[in-house]
Amino acid sequence: MSTSTAAAAPSESKAAKPKANRLSGGFFRFIVTRFLLIIPTVFILVTIVFFVMRATGDPISAAMGGRLTPEELQRRIHEAGYDRPLIVQYLDYLGDLAHGDLGTTLTDNQPVITILTRYGAATLELALLALIVALLVGIVFGRIAAKHRDQAADAGIRVFAILCYATPVFFLGLLLKLVFSVWMGVLPSSGRSSLASEMQFERLISPTGLYIIDALQLGDMTVLADVLRHAVLPALALGLLTAGVFIRLVRTNVISTYNSGYVEAARSRGVSEKRLLSKHAWRPALIPIITVMGMQIALMLAGAVLTETTFEWKGLGFMLSTYLKARDFVAVQGIVILIALIVAVANFIVDVVAALIDPRVRY
Repeated sequence: MSTSTAAAAPSESKAAKPKANRLSGGFFRFIVTRFLLIIPTVFILVTIVFFVMRATGDPISAAMGGRLTPEELQRRIHEAGYDRPLIVQYLDYLGDLAHGDLGTTLTDNQPVITILTRYGAATLELALLALIVALLVGIVFGRIAAKHRDQAADAGIRVFAILCYATPVFFLGLLLKLVFSVWMGVLPSSGRSSLASEMQFERLISPTGLYIIDALQLGDMTVLADVLRHAVLPALALGLLTAGVFIRLVRTNVISTYNSGYVEAARSRGVSEKRLLSKHAWRPALIPIITVMGMQIALMLAGAVLTETTFEWKGLGFMLSTYLKARDFVAVQGIVILIALIVAVANFIVDVVAALIDPRVRY
């Protein structure tokens, strides 16, 4: 009897190995497939942006048309190669992109890649802070609403969620500035930091452009407090826009899983309601939230344009607005392409995280 059991053990372990390999192989294929999908996505977006930017003519005429003589304008167009066939310009542009060349801005004659690296850190910092606000508000209020379903707290939170995602981000930003900067005078109304903090950052040998990290590098808590005070209102304005969506998602999915069969079975075994909510109903409800988070990142980056303009937060959104006003389509094209790439990569990361939490996502 023991011999047959011992003989069966290796065969069982051998039988289990292919299953584990199949799972790991399936997960690997899932990651590779999702990663490869980034290439056609970005290619399509690059193509659309290129031809839309050229729909009103060449970039030099758009940016400089009223400030140059016709002869000088034609000379500049010829030197830049914008009088060539559009398909030739497009192929050259793809070749430049492959070598990391996004062109040179027309209004201030700077490499577009320099603009992206200089101001991209500011947008990244704002987006991360806003995402923290959105997750904290969305998860906390969503769980409270689900726990007190159809009660006064639930109704109030649902109204709050509607107001969050229905209020234009620029209006919310102006309202926050009016209340906390003008009336109460407790928070700054614009900028990323004070002039004194900016001067302190000049001391850094290798600044990251992320002011919170740079303040930590300085080891100066006064600078860190100043940076955080400047970040509160922009992060709230942008974060609450997404928090409204997260509140409704968390509430709906927690209620759905809370009433599922396996939760009812756990309840019948005497598991407390608090444990049912925190242990049994919460994790399954997390999958749709993570999935939707990728789409919300795109919404957040779009909202960053208005948020940065409202608070004079000099990031990519602020510069995009500036270059749009100047009709500098070369700069606009580069910024839009970078944002598209960020959104594509963020969605890839979200897909991978969702697959790690729930293996069913892989198939």
